[in-house]
Amino acid sequence: MDSSKFATFFGNVPTFTIPGRTFPVETFFAKNVCEDYVDGAVKQALQIHLQPDEGDILIFMPGQEDIEVTCEVLTERLGDLDAAPPLTVLPIYSQLPADLQAKIFQRAPPGQRKCIVATNIAETSLTVDGIMYVIDCGYCKLKVYNPRIGMDALQIYPVSQANARQRAGRAGRTGPGKAFCLYTQRQFQHELLSATVPEIQRTNLANTVLLLKSLGVEDLLAFHFMDPPPQDTILNSMYQLWILGALDGTGALTPLGRQMAEFPLDPPQCHMLIVSAQMGCSAEVLIIVSMLSVPTVFYRPQGREEESDSVKEKFQVPESDHLTLLHLYNQWKSNNYSSSWCTEHFVHAKAMRKVREVRQQLKDILQQQRLPLLSCGTDWDTVRKCICSAYFQQAARLKGIGEYVNCRTGMPCHLHPTSALFGLGNSPDYVVYHELMMTSKEYMHCVTAVDGRWLAELGPMFFSVKETGKTNRDKRKEAAVHLQRMEEEMKEAEHKMAEEKKKKDQDVPVKQEVATPGLATPKRTPHRFGL
Repeated sequence: MDSSKFATFFGNVPTFTIPGRTFPVETFFAKNVCEDYVDGAVKQALQIHLQPDEGDILIFMPGQEDIEVTCEVLTERLGDLDAAPPLTVLPIYSQLPADLQAKIFQRAPPGQRKCIVATNIAETSLTVDGIMYVIDCGYCKLKVYNPRIGMDALQIYPVSQANARQRAGRAGRTGPGKAFCLYTQRQFQHELLSATVPEIQRTNLANTVLLLKSLGVEDLLAFHFMDPPPQDTILNSMYQLWILGALDGTGALTPLGRQMAEFPLDPPQCHMLIVSAQMGCSAEVLIIVSMLSVPTVFYRPQGREEESDSVKEKFQVPESDHLTLLHLYNQWKSNNYSSSWCTEHFVHAKAMRKVREVRQQLKDILQQQRLPLLSCGTDWDTVRKCICSAYFQQAARLKGIGEYVNCRTGMPCHLHPTSALFGLGNSPDYVVYHELMMTSKEYMHCVTAVDGRWLAELGPMFFSVKETGKTNRDKRKEAAVHLQRMEEEMKEAEHKMAEEKKKKDQDVPVKQEVATPGLATPKRTPHRFGL
């Protein structure tokens, strides 16, 4: 953490550095640029393992696929060596079941060395005793949000210098260690950023904007952020909130927005929960929202992919991934929330327990807000319509076979192979999705088929049904009336703000000098932020 940046932001306050009990770590950089980091890491691990020195090895990799390949190649090459001492190879990543994750903390049998292959989860969150050697591939996966097309890109980026130091430091927890970096010293000094790009500058800020609005912040672009997010992202988030009805035409919070701010969820999900109470399906939507709050609950173990896919098919509802999640939860509930049932059906039991906790918390908030908990039974079309009411701005229409385009931006979108709608004989004409994620392609995550008329009914600012007998002249008249109404609303708001300002100026007390947080930070919000 860059303590000097925090100290400057809070009015040049003093900082205290508390040294940790870490041991010296010797860092070795590569002589040449590494072409294949998986191959480089495996070679380095074998080189360390064949030396007589004791100590476990920790290898950092960007993601799950790289980890699985590294473990495979390492085991394969060890088998080819004659009289090689035994090595326990253990992977760790967030999608791994809890019992397999716990294996990394167990001591290796006497005379055996442990080799852990991890994502950046082992950088700060976990500390494993006995690690003496760290191999850093120099890459990590980052999620970067593009406000113009409303898409998250999960891609591999080089780590920052701060990350690299943190990774190397993992070797010096229990004794002097060595860190092997698969990049050159010149790359470390001149090509890596000094610190990782702050998350506030690379995520969707709709939730943050709603929170700030509910706290009474009027001008968000002039607000003192420690790391000002891009202007595009803030404006896009305000636009999203206006679409959902949380902000009015002048940017002030509406009663619906005030209610949405009470829920610790993304704005579309808050909107979906509030609307579900009016539509009479809040019990079902409560479960769906809780399921969306945790990472994927389905587990696909290596070597048993086909078996797990055939089990998952039993739960799939052909017109919706959201309803698939609801169906799964109901099945788990009817089996008395059993952990063994989860293991049999390739479902993360820990994630399902978390869902149950989240559901209980959200249920308490619903009761506080005096929203009724109603069930629509088997009428799942009502649930789909409710989902459409929150996600109509993320609608896509069919174009070609299995390919969709976003109705607003024309962005190509693809159904993810794990989706319930993937591989259906007849793809629905219109779908709404929970999020758009760029990995190898632009994939839609959590998709629900909707009726085109619902989009026109619930999102009139974007969609309309073509009516026969309505001329262009009538449409233009309607648009002019709508524009005039918005301009009048804006004038009224400006007049009100001017009056409030005048009143404030009259009541201004004598000014006293106070050290203000953020005075030393630049006030300008960058127009856009590019990686």
